[in-house]
Amino acid sequence: MRSRAMRELDRTLRIIAPKDVGVALVGESGTGKEVLARRVHDLSSRRSGPFIPINCAAVPDGLFESELFGHEKGAFTGATERTHGKIEAAHGGTLFLDEIGEMPLSMQAKLLRFLENRKFMRVGGTVKIAVDARLIVATLRPLDQEVRAGRFRGDLYYRIQGITLSVPPLRERSADLALLVQQFSQELSARHGVKPARITRAAAEALRAHDWPGNVRELRNVMELVTLLRDDRKVRVQDLPPDVRRAAPVDPTQPTNGESETLAISMSDPLDQSIERIYDHALRLERGNRSRVARRLGVSLRTVQRHFATRTRSQ
Repeated sequence: MRSRAMRELDRTLRIIAPKDVGVALVGESGTGKEVLARRVHDLSSRRSGPFIPINCAAVPDGLFESELFGHEKGAFTGATERTHGKIEAAHGGTLFLDEIGEMPLSMQAKLLRFLENRKFMRVGGTVKIAVDARLIVATLRPLDQEVRAGRFRGDLYYRIQGITLSVPPLRERSADLALLVQQFSQELSARHGVKPARITRAAAEALRAHDWPGNVRELRNVMELVTLLRDDRKVRVQDLPPDVRRAAPVDPTQPTNGESETLAISMSDPLDQSIERIYDHALRLERGNRSRVARRLGVSLRTVQRHFATRTRSQ
């Protein structure tokens, strides 16, 4: 089940998507703002039209105007033919400006002029072209802060503000982790022609413990790594990248130190989960020796063997 925050965000998107109003998405890098922008487009009356994304941080300043508005043949050195810009390509659909806070101030003025009358001229052109496109923007930092810092035009801010939605980082919606892992496992296995990745319990705990500074994008990259490198076996903690591995409550790749390793059991945990954790903890302490596990837990070796055999058949 998805987290409450994402369920509420999706409910809001469903309400505003058909209204054809501007939308501003605010959130950290990698939180999936483009995915949400596409969802707004797909739920709108413009769904049959194009969805045109631009990453404003990735466009060199000198090419920005041509990228947005296109250019005529001979408009500048190297302009050997007429080129349509992203705005023109978005006619009848949605224009998504990602990281709009990185757009140069000079381009912000030209974008504002287009938004005021929905007409523009290609670079080197003399004819005004009308475009009907919905605008969705995304930013890492709230644009009102950028306005106060003098990095963003106040008039453009009020023109594009529309409905502003905050996208929570992955560390604040851990309930989404298992769903995303499953989604990426299926998607990446299909892309690379391999079986979906299967995650051990210890590796899943490490994934849950990591704070994901790169958000959903980082998780996807991790899942692609383990999907390609796991060699058709379950993903273990030691298969994860070092920064994720370090988040594991107990790292089985490191030698244990006698009795110094402690086990935390919560009375609110289901009994079968607590039993599993006790067995796994004892197995790590005894370095896989099941006879010593039996002595440590005060049960017979047959009981220990039956426990692990039953669990293996159920996985």
